Amino acid sequence: MYNDEHNLYNYTYRKDGSELSHQRETVRPGGQPGPQGSEFEVKPVRKNRLGLKITALALVCALLGGAAGGGAVWAMSQGKGNESEINVSSRPATQVALRSVDGKTAMSDAEVYAANVNSVVSIRTSATAGYNFFGQPVQSASAGSGFVLSKDGYILTNYHVVKGAETVTVTLYNGDEFSAQYIGGEEDYDIAVIKVEATDLQPVTLGDSGELNVGDHVLAIGNPLGELTFSMSGGMVSCVDRAINVDGTPFNMIQTDTSINPGNSGGPLFNQYGEVVGIVSAKYSQSSNGTTVEGLGFAIPMNDVFSMVKDIMANGYVSNRAYLGITPQTMTENWAAQYHYDVDAGVFITYVEPDSAADKAGLKMGDVITKVDDTDIKSVEDLNLAKKKYSAGDAATLEVYRPDGTVAVEITWGAAPKEEQAQQQEQAQQYPGNRNDNNSSGNGGYYNNPFEDIFRYFYG
Repeated sequence: MYNDEHNLYNYTYRKDGSELSHQRETVRPGGQPGPQGSEFEVKPVRKNRLGLKITALALVCALLGGAAGGGAVWAMSQGKGNESEINVSSRPATQVALRSVDGKTAMSDAEVYAANVNSVVSIRTSATAGYNFFGQPVQSASAGSGFVLSKDGYILTNYHVVKGAETVTVTLYNGDEFSAQYIGGEEDYDIAVIKVEATDLQPVTLGDSGELNVGDHVLAIGNPLGELTFSMSGGMVSCVDRAINVDGTPFNMIQTDTSINPGNSGGPLFNQYGEVVGIVSAKYSQSSNGTTVEGLGFAIPMNDVFSMVKDIMANGYVSNRAYLGITPQTMTENWAAQYHYDVDAGVFITYVEPDSAADKAGLKMGDVITKVDDTDIKSVEDLNLAKKKYSAGDAATLEVYRPDGTVAVEITWGAAPKEEQAQQQEQAQQYPGNRNDNNSSGNGGYYNNPFEDIFRYFYG
Protein backbone atom coordinates (compact mmCIF):
# COMPACT_ATOMS: atom_id res chain seq x y z
CA MET A 1 0.00 0.00 0.00
CA TYR A 2 0.98 3.67 -0.30
CA ASN A 3 1.42 5.75 2.80
CA ASP A 4 1.44 9.53 2.62
CA GLU A 5 3.36 11.47 5.21
CA HIS A 6 4.44 15.04 4.59
CA ASN A 7 3.63 14.55 0.88
CA LEU A 8 6.17 11.72 0.63
CA TYR A 9 5.05 8.36 -0.68
CA ASN A 10 6.76 5.32 0.85
CA TYR A 11 6.11 1.79 -0.19
CA THR A 12 6.12 -1.22 2.09
CA TYR A 13 5.74 -4.86 1.18
CA ARG A 14 3.99 -5.73 4.42
CA LYS A 15 0.59 -7.21 3.61
CA ASP A 16 -1.07 -5.59 6.59
CA GLY A 17 0.02 -2.16 5.36
CA SER A 18 1.85 -1.26 8.59
CA GLU A 19 5.18 0.56 8.70
CA LEU A 20 8.39 -1.36 9.12
CA SER A 21 9.26 -1.73 12.76
CA HIS A 22 12.89 -0.86 12.14
CA GLN A 23 13.95 1.80 9.69
CA ARG A 24 17.50 2.21 8.59
CA GLU A 25 19.06 5.64 8.52
CA THR A 26 19.77 6.79 5.01
CA VAL A 27 23.21 8.21 4.41
CA ARG A 28 23.63 10.67 1.61
CA PRO A 29 26.85 10.99 -0.33
CA GLY A 30 29.31 12.87 1.82
CA GLY A 31 28.19 11.16 4.98
CA GLN A 32 25.19 13.42 5.67
CA PRO A 33 22.15 11.72 7.19
CA GLY A 34 19.05 11.68 4.99
CA PRO A 35 15.33 11.73 5.77
CA GLN A 36 14.09 9.09 8.13
CA GLY A 37 11.81 6.35 6.89
CA SER A 38 13.48 5.55 3.56
CA GLU A 39 13.78 1.91 2.70
CA PHE A 40 16.79 2.37 0.47
CA GLU A 41 20.20 2.34 2.14
CA VAL A 42 23.05 4.06 0.30
CA LYS A 43 26.43 2.69 1.34
CA PRO A 44 29.78 4.45 0.73
CA VAL A 45 31.48 3.16 -2.38
CA ARG A 46 35.00 1.91 -1.86
CA LYS A 47 37.52 2.94 -4.46
CA ASN A 48 38.55 -0.08 -6.54
CA ARG A 49 40.10 1.02 -9.81
CA LEU A 50 40.08 -2.46 -11.36
CA GLY A 51 36.48 -2.93 -10.36
CA LEU A 52 35.60 0.47 -11.76
CA LYS A 53 37.20 -0.38 -15.10
CA ILE A 54 35.35 -3.69 -15.32
CA THR A 55 32.10 -2.02 -14.32
CA ALA A 56 32.55 0.76 -16.87
CA LEU A 57 33.34 -1.73 -19.62
CA ALA A 58 30.27 -3.78 -18.75
CA LEU A 59 28.08 -0.69 -18.69
CA VAL A 60 29.30 0.43 -22.14
CA CYS A 61 28.63 -3.03 -23.58
CA ALA A 62 25.18 -3.09 -22.01
CA LEU A 63 24.28 0.32 -23.44
CA LEU A 64 25.56 -0.60 -26.89
CA GLY A 65 23.68 -3.87 -26.85
CA GLY A 66 20.49 -2.14 -25.68
CA ALA A 67 20.75 0.51 -28.39
CA ALA A 68 21.26 -2.14 -31.04
CA GLY A 69 18.11 -3.86 -29.82
CA GLY A 70 16.01 -0.71 -30.21
CA GLY A 71 16.01 0.38 -26.56
CA ALA A 72 18.18 1.24 -23.61
CA VAL A 73 18.21 -0.57 -20.28
CA TRP A 74 18.43 1.47 -17.13
CA ALA A 75 19.82 -0.25 -14.04
CA MET A 76 18.86 1.01 -10.59
CA SER A 77 20.92 -0.19 -7.66
CA GLN A 78 18.99 -1.19 -4.59
CA GLY A 79 19.98 -2.50 -1.21
CA LYS A 80 22.18 -5.58 -1.13
CA GLY A 81 23.22 -5.19 -4.75
CA ASN A 82 19.82 -6.03 -6.32
CA GLU A 83 19.16 -4.52 -9.75
CA SER A 84 15.83 -3.61 -11.43
CA GLU A 85 15.87 -3.08 -15.17
CA ILE A 86 13.60 -0.62 -16.98
CA ASN A 87 13.34 -0.95 -20.74
CA VAL A 88 13.08 2.41 -22.48
CA SER A 89 12.47 2.62 -26.22
CA SER A 90 14.83 4.69 -28.31
CA ARG A 91 12.51 4.68 -31.35
CA PRO A 92 12.28 8.16 -32.85
CA ALA A 93 8.92 9.91 -33.12
CA THR A 94 6.85 8.88 -36.13
CA GLN A 95 6.90 11.42 -38.92
CA VAL A 96 3.58 11.75 -40.77
CA ALA A 97 4.10 12.11 -44.49
CA LEU A 98 2.07 14.95 -45.98
CA ARG A 99 0.68 13.18 -49.02
CA SER A 100 -1.60 14.60 -51.65
CA VAL A 101 -4.87 12.85 -52.33
CA ASP A 102 -4.59 11.15 -55.72
CA GLY A 103 -7.41 8.60 -55.48
CA LYS A 104 -4.96 5.75 -56.08
CA THR A 105 -2.79 5.56 -52.99
CA ALA A 106 -4.20 4.15 -49.76
CA MET A 107 -3.23 6.34 -46.80
CA SER A 108 -2.83 5.81 -43.10
CA ASP A 109 -5.35 7.49 -40.79
CA ALA A 110 -2.71 10.03 -39.75
CA GLU A 111 -1.96 10.81 -43.39
CA VAL A 112 -5.66 11.29 -44.20
CA TYR A 113 -5.95 13.73 -41.30
CA ALA A 114 -2.81 15.66 -42.25
CA ALA A 115 -3.91 15.90 -45.88
CA ASN A 116 -7.44 17.12 -45.12
CA VAL A 117 -7.64 18.89 -41.78
CA ASN A 118 -7.01 22.27 -43.44
CA SER A 119 -10.04 21.63 -45.68
CA VAL A 120 -12.46 21.03 -42.77
CA VAL A 121 -14.17 23.99 -41.12
CA SER A 122 -16.00 24.65 -37.90
CA ILE A 123 -19.33 26.45 -38.33
CA ARG A 124 -21.07 28.58 -35.70
CA THR A 125 -24.48 30.15 -36.25
CA SER A 126 -26.73 32.46 -34.31
CA ALA A 127 -30.37 33.38 -34.65
CA THR A 128 -33.16 35.11 -32.77
CA ALA A 129 -35.02 32.39 -30.88
CA GLY A 130 -37.75 34.66 -29.57
CA TYR A 131 -38.24 37.49 -27.13
CA ASN A 132 -38.07 37.63 -23.37
CA PHE A 133 -40.54 39.11 -20.90
CA PHE A 134 -39.22 42.60 -21.59
CA GLY A 135 -39.53 42.28 -25.35
CA GLN A 136 -35.82 41.90 -25.89
CA PRO A 137 -34.62 39.40 -28.52
CA VAL A 138 -33.14 36.14 -27.23
CA GLN A 139 -30.24 34.81 -29.23
CA SER A 140 -29.69 31.09 -29.77
CA ALA A 141 -26.53 29.48 -31.07
CA SER A 142 -25.58 26.25 -32.76
CA ALA A 143 -22.46 24.66 -34.15
CA GLY A 144 -21.64 22.23 -36.92
CA SER A 145 -19.02 21.28 -39.46
CA GLY A 146 -18.36 21.68 -43.16
CA PHE A 147 -15.66 21.27 -45.78
CA VAL A 148 -14.10 23.44 -48.47
CA LEU A 149 -15.17 22.74 -52.06
CA SER A 150 -13.13 25.36 -53.91
CA LYS A 151 -10.15 27.63 -53.43
CA ASP A 152 -12.35 30.72 -53.64
CA GLY A 153 -14.40 29.88 -50.56
CA TYR A 154 -17.37 27.62 -51.40
CA ILE A 155 -18.16 25.33 -48.46
CA LEU A 156 -20.58 22.40 -48.22
CA THR A 157 -22.52 21.55 -45.06
CA ASN A 158 -25.90 20.23 -43.95
CA TYR A 159 -29.01 22.33 -44.52
CA HIS A 160 -30.09 21.82 -40.93
CA VAL A 161 -26.79 23.27 -39.66
CA VAL A 162 -27.48 26.72 -41.15
CA LYS A 163 -31.28 26.63 -41.33
CA GLY A 164 -32.76 29.81 -39.90
CA ALA A 165 -29.34 31.30 -39.11
CA GLU A 166 -28.91 35.07 -39.01
CA THR A 167 -25.13 34.90 -38.81
CA VAL A 168 -22.81 32.13 -39.96
CA THR A 169 -19.18 32.13 -38.84
CA VAL A 170 -16.60 29.78 -40.33
CA THR A 171 -13.32 28.92 -38.58
CA LEU A 172 -10.39 27.24 -40.32
CA TYR A 173 -7.88 24.91 -38.73
CA ASN A 174 -5.31 27.72 -38.55
CA GLY A 175 -7.74 29.84 -36.52
CA ASP A 176 -8.80 32.25 -39.27
CA GLU A 177 -12.46 33.28 -39.00
CA PHE A 178 -14.80 34.44 -41.75
CA SER A 179 -18.40 35.58 -41.97
CA ALA A 180 -20.14 33.26 -44.42
CA GLN A 181 -22.91 34.00 -46.91
CA TYR A 182 -25.66 31.48 -47.59
CA ILE A 183 -25.65 30.58 -51.30
CA GLY A 184 -28.44 28.02 -51.44
CA GLY A 185 -29.56 24.60 -50.32
CA GLU A 186 -31.97 21.73 -50.68
CA GLU A 187 -33.85 20.78 -47.52
CA ASP A 188 -35.11 17.47 -48.90
CA TYR A 189 -31.51 16.38 -49.40
CA ASP A 190 -30.15 18.20 -46.32
CA ILE A 191 -27.39 20.02 -48.19
CA ALA A 192 -26.41 23.68 -48.18
CA VAL A 193 -23.63 25.70 -49.77
CA ILE A 194 -22.15 28.73 -48.02
CA LYS A 195 -19.30 30.98 -49.12
CA VAL A 196 -16.56 33.00 -47.45
CA GLU A 197 -14.51 35.76 -49.03
CA ALA A 198 -11.12 34.07 -49.16
CA THR A 199 -8.56 32.89 -51.67
CA ASP A 200 -6.17 29.96 -51.89
CA LEU A 201 -8.17 27.76 -49.55
CA GLN A 202 -7.43 24.04 -49.64
CA PRO A 203 -10.38 22.11 -51.14
CA VAL A 204 -11.12 18.46 -50.51
CA THR A 205 -11.09 15.79 -53.20
CA LEU A 206 -14.50 14.23 -53.79
CA GLY A 207 -14.63 10.46 -54.24
CA ASP A 208 -17.05 7.93 -55.70
CA SER A 209 -19.42 6.84 -52.93
CA GLY A 210 -20.73 4.11 -55.23
CA GLU A 211 -17.46 2.22 -54.80
CA LEU A 212 -17.91 1.81 -51.04
CA ASN A 213 -18.26 -1.71 -49.70
CA VAL A 214 -19.47 -2.91 -46.34
CA GLY A 215 -16.37 -3.25 -44.17
CA ASP A 216 -14.41 -0.44 -45.85
CA HIS A 217 -12.54 1.82 -43.42
CA VAL A 218 -13.88 5.38 -43.17
CA LEU A 219 -12.98 8.46 -41.13
CA ALA A 220 -14.86 11.56 -40.01
CA ILE A 221 -13.34 14.93 -39.12
CA GLY A 222 -15.53 17.53 -37.48
CA ASN A 223 -16.52 19.65 -34.54
CA PRO A 224 -18.19 17.35 -31.97
CA LEU A 225 -20.10 19.11 -29.19
CA GLY A 226 -19.25 22.44 -30.80
CA GLU A 227 -16.07 22.52 -28.71
CA LEU A 228 -13.80 19.64 -29.67
CA THR A 229 -12.87 21.17 -32.98
CA PHE A 230 -11.11 19.24 -35.73
CA SER A 231 -11.48 15.87 -34.02
CA MET A 232 -11.16 12.69 -36.05
CA SER A 233 -13.00 9.43 -35.45
CA GLY A 234 -12.79 6.20 -37.40
CA GLY A 235 -14.79 3.10 -38.14
CA MET A 236 -16.11 1.12 -41.04
CA VAL A 237 -19.00 1.12 -43.46
CA SER A 238 -21.80 -0.87 -41.84
CA CYS A 239 -24.21 -0.68 -44.77
CA VAL A 240 -24.51 1.09 -48.12
CA ASP A 241 -27.76 2.44 -49.57
CA ARG A 242 -29.50 2.33 -46.21
CA ALA A 243 -32.98 3.85 -46.48
CA ILE A 244 -33.99 5.83 -43.42
CA ASN A 245 -36.77 8.30 -42.69
CA VAL A 246 -36.14 11.57 -40.89
CA ASP A 247 -39.16 13.65 -39.98
CA GLY A 248 -41.09 12.17 -42.88
CA THR A 249 -38.30 12.76 -45.41
CA PRO A 250 -36.69 9.64 -46.89
CA PHE A 251 -32.92 9.51 -47.18
CA ASN A 252 -30.50 7.13 -48.81
CA MET A 253 -27.55 6.90 -46.44
CA ILE A 254 -24.14 5.35 -45.80
CA GLN A 255 -24.36 3.62 -42.44
CA THR A 256 -21.20 3.62 -40.34
CA ASP A 257 -20.07 2.80 -36.82
CA THR A 258 -17.74 5.81 -36.86
CA SER A 259 -18.35 7.94 -33.77
CA ILE A 260 -20.81 10.69 -34.72
CA ASN A 261 -21.85 13.35 -32.20
CA PRO A 262 -23.59 16.74 -32.10
CA GLY A 263 -21.36 19.12 -34.01
CA ASN A 264 -20.22 16.56 -36.59
CA SER A 265 -23.18 17.42 -38.81
CA GLY A 266 -22.08 18.68 -42.22
CA GLY A 267 -18.56 17.36 -41.87
CA PRO A 268 -16.83 15.05 -44.36
CA LEU A 269 -16.68 11.26 -44.31
CA PHE A 270 -13.40 10.09 -45.88
CA ASN A 271 -12.48 6.78 -47.46
CA GLN A 272 -9.04 5.20 -47.02
CA TYR A 273 -7.73 7.19 -50.00
CA GLY A 274 -8.50 10.53 -48.35
CA GLU A 275 -11.47 11.30 -50.61
CA VAL A 276 -14.79 12.63 -49.34
CA VAL A 277 -17.46 10.02 -49.97
CA GLY A 278 -20.20 11.30 -47.68
CA ILE A 279 -21.59 14.20 -45.65
CA VAL A 280 -22.08 13.31 -41.99
CA SER A 281 -25.71 14.03 -41.23
CA ALA A 282 -27.51 11.92 -38.64
CA LYS A 283 -27.21 9.37 -35.87
CA TYR A 284 -29.51 6.62 -34.70
CA SER A 285 -29.60 7.41 -30.99
CA GLN A 286 -32.66 5.52 -29.82
CA SER A 287 -34.79 2.68 -31.11
CA SER A 288 -38.56 2.83 -31.45
CA ASN A 289 -39.01 1.02 -28.13
CA GLY A 290 -36.80 3.47 -26.28
CA THR A 291 -33.63 1.39 -26.24
CA THR A 292 -30.44 3.44 -26.38
CA VAL A 293 -28.09 2.34 -29.13
CA GLU A 294 -24.55 3.20 -30.22
CA GLY A 295 -22.46 2.86 -33.35
CA LEU A 296 -25.16 3.80 -35.87
CA GLY A 297 -24.14 6.94 -37.72
CA PHE A 298 -25.24 8.02 -41.18
CA ALA A 299 -23.77 10.08 -44.00
CA ILE A 300 -25.27 11.33 -47.26
CA PRO A 301 -23.53 9.68 -50.26
CA MET A 302 -21.66 12.23 -52.37
CA ASN A 303 -22.90 10.65 -55.59
CA ASP A 304 -26.50 11.43 -54.62
CA VAL A 305 -25.95 15.17 -54.24
CA PHE A 306 -22.94 16.04 -56.39
CA SER A 307 -24.91 17.41 -59.35
CA MET A 308 -27.16 19.41 -57.02
CA VAL A 309 -24.18 20.91 -55.23
CA LYS A 310 -22.77 22.13 -58.53
CA ASP A 311 -26.19 23.48 -59.45
CA ILE A 312 -26.43 25.42 -56.18
CA MET A 313 -22.96 26.88 -56.69
CA ALA A 314 -23.94 28.04 -60.19
CA ASN A 315 -27.54 29.13 -59.68
CA GLY A 316 -28.16 29.47 -55.94
CA TYR A 317 -30.77 26.71 -56.00
CA VAL A 318 -31.32 23.23 -57.45
CA SER A 319 -32.59 23.65 -60.98
CA ASN A 320 -32.00 20.09 -62.15
CA ARG A 321 -33.87 18.18 -59.48
CA ALA A 322 -35.69 15.23 -61.04
CA TYR A 323 -39.40 15.92 -61.44
CA LEU A 324 -42.12 13.50 -62.56
CA GLY A 325 -45.28 15.61 -62.55
CA ILE A 326 -47.86 13.44 -60.79
CA THR A 327 -49.99 13.58 -57.68
CA PRO A 328 -49.09 10.33 -55.89
CA GLN A 329 -50.79 8.27 -53.19
CA THR A 330 -49.52 5.16 -51.46
CA MET A 331 -51.47 2.13 -52.63
CA THR A 332 -53.37 0.28 -49.89
CA GLU A 333 -55.32 -2.94 -49.56
CA ASN A 334 -58.54 -0.94 -49.30
CA TRP A 335 -57.84 0.80 -52.60
CA ALA A 336 -56.95 -2.51 -54.21
CA ALA A 337 -60.28 -3.97 -53.10
CA GLN A 338 -62.21 -0.87 -54.15
CA TYR A 339 -60.73 -0.75 -57.68
CA HIS A 340 -60.35 -4.54 -58.04
CA TYR A 341 -56.56 -4.27 -58.48
CA ASP A 342 -54.26 -7.22 -58.09
CA VAL A 343 -51.58 -5.16 -56.32
CA ASP A 344 -51.86 -3.64 -52.85
CA ALA A 345 -48.51 -1.81 -52.73
CA GLY A 346 -46.96 0.88 -54.89
CA VAL A 347 -47.72 4.47 -55.88
CA PHE A 348 -51.22 5.17 -57.18
CA ILE A 349 -51.36 8.10 -59.64
CA THR A 350 -54.34 10.34 -58.92
CA TYR A 351 -53.38 13.17 -61.31
CA VAL A 352 -50.93 13.75 -64.18
CA GLU A 353 -49.75 17.29 -64.90
CA PRO A 354 -50.10 18.29 -68.56
CA ASP A 355 -46.85 18.42 -70.52
CA SER A 356 -44.91 16.95 -67.59
CA ALA A 357 -42.40 14.09 -67.78
CA ALA A 358 -45.13 11.70 -66.69
CA ASP A 359 -47.52 13.00 -69.35
CA LYS A 360 -44.91 12.72 -72.08
CA ALA A 361 -44.13 9.14 -71.03
CA GLY A 362 -47.80 8.12 -71.25
CA LEU A 363 -48.58 7.71 -67.56
CA LYS A 364 -52.20 8.26 -66.62
CA MET A 365 -54.52 8.45 -63.65
CA GLY A 366 -55.09 5.03 -62.09
CA ASP A 367 -51.62 3.68 -62.92
CA VAL A 368 -49.65 2.12 -60.07
CA ILE A 369 -45.86 2.51 -60.12
CA THR A 370 -44.28 -0.61 -58.62
CA LYS A 371 -40.65 -0.24 -59.65
CA VAL A 372 -38.15 2.40 -60.82
CA ASP A 373 -35.37 0.62 -62.71
CA ASP A 374 -34.29 -2.07 -60.23
CA THR A 375 -35.79 -0.41 -57.14
CA ASP A 376 -39.06 -1.77 -55.77
CA ILE A 377 -41.64 0.93 -55.01
CA LYS A 378 -44.19 0.23 -52.29
CA SER A 379 -45.00 3.75 -51.10
CA VAL A 380 -44.66 7.43 -51.92
CA GLU A 381 -41.62 7.53 -49.63
CA ASP A 382 -39.97 4.83 -51.73
CA LEU A 383 -40.63 6.80 -54.92
CA ASN A 384 -39.24 10.02 -53.43
CA LEU A 385 -36.13 8.19 -52.27
CA ALA A 386 -35.59 6.54 -55.64
CA LYS A 387 -36.09 9.87 -57.42
CA LYS A 388 -33.16 11.35 -55.50
CA LYS A 389 -30.78 9.21 -57.53
CA TYR A 390 -31.70 11.03 -60.74
CA SER A 391 -31.36 14.50 -62.18
CA ALA A 392 -33.43 16.28 -64.79
CA GLY A 393 -32.70 14.74 -68.19
CA ASP A 394 -31.82 11.28 -66.82
CA ALA A 395 -33.70 8.28 -68.23
CA ALA A 396 -35.37 5.52 -66.23
CA THR A 397 -37.73 2.61 -66.71
CA LEU A 398 -40.88 2.42 -64.62
CA GLU A 399 -42.78 -0.78 -63.99
CA VAL A 400 -46.45 0.19 -64.00
CA TYR A 401 -49.45 -1.91 -63.07
CA ARG A 402 -52.69 -1.41 -65.00
CA PRO A 403 -55.89 -3.40 -64.77
CA ASP A 404 -55.15 -4.94 -68.15
CA GLY A 405 -51.58 -5.92 -67.23
CA THR A 406 -48.14 -4.70 -66.17
CA VAL A 407 -46.17 -2.53 -68.62
CA ALA A 408 -42.69 -0.99 -68.74
CA VAL A 409 -42.74 2.76 -69.28
CA GLU A 410 -39.63 4.65 -70.41
CA ILE A 411 -39.41 8.14 -68.98
CA THR A 412 -37.01 11.06 -69.04
CA TRP A 413 -37.05 12.92 -65.76
CA GLY A 414 -38.13 16.52 -66.05
CA ALA A 415 -37.09 19.59 -64.08
CA ALA A 416 -39.12 21.39 -61.48
CA PRO A 417 -41.52 23.98 -62.98
CA LYS A 418 -40.13 27.48 -63.40
CA GLU A 419 -42.52 28.79 -60.76
CA GLU A 420 -41.08 26.41 -58.19
CA GLN A 421 -37.51 27.22 -59.25
CA ALA A 422 -38.20 30.94 -58.95
CA GLN A 423 -39.61 30.40 -55.48
CA GLN A 424 -36.47 28.50 -54.44
CA GLN A 425 -34.23 31.28 -55.77
CA GLU A 426 -36.28 33.93 -53.99
CA GLN A 427 -36.04 32.01 -50.73
CA ALA A 428 -32.27 31.77 -51.13
CA GLN A 429 -31.95 35.52 -51.70
CA GLN A 430 -34.11 36.29 -48.66
CA TYR A 431 -32.39 33.76 -46.42
CA PRO A 432 -31.60 35.37 -43.04
CA GLY A 433 -27.98 34.29 -43.33
CA ASN A 434 -27.52 36.68 -46.25
CA ARG A 435 -28.38 39.74 -44.22
CA ASN A 436 -25.45 41.89 -43.16
CA ASP A 437 -27.17 43.72 -40.30
CA ASN A 438 -26.30 41.13 -37.65
CA ASN A 439 -22.96 41.14 -35.90
CA SER A 440 -23.62 38.63 -33.13
CA SER A 441 -21.96 35.24 -33.23
CA GLY A 442 -22.67 31.83 -31.78
CA ASN A 443 -21.22 30.58 -28.53
CA GLY A 444 -20.15 27.20 -29.82
CA GLY A 445 -23.14 25.36 -28.41
CA TYR A 446 -25.69 23.31 -30.31
CA TYR A 447 -29.40 22.79 -30.52
CA ASN A 448 -30.80 19.71 -28.89
CA ASN A 449 -33.79 19.33 -31.15
CA PRO A 450 -34.82 15.69 -31.73
CA PHE A 451 -37.47 14.85 -34.27
CA GLU A 452 -40.50 12.81 -33.34
CA ASP A 453 -39.33 9.61 -35.01
CA ILE A 454 -36.39 7.45 -34.00
CA PHE A 455 -33.89 9.26 -36.19
CA ARG A 456 -32.58 12.59 -35.23
CA TYR A 457 -30.55 15.33 -36.80
CA PHE A 458 -27.82 16.91 -34.75
CA TYR A 459 -28.08 20.67 -34.90
CA GLY A 460 -24.39 21.17 -34.48
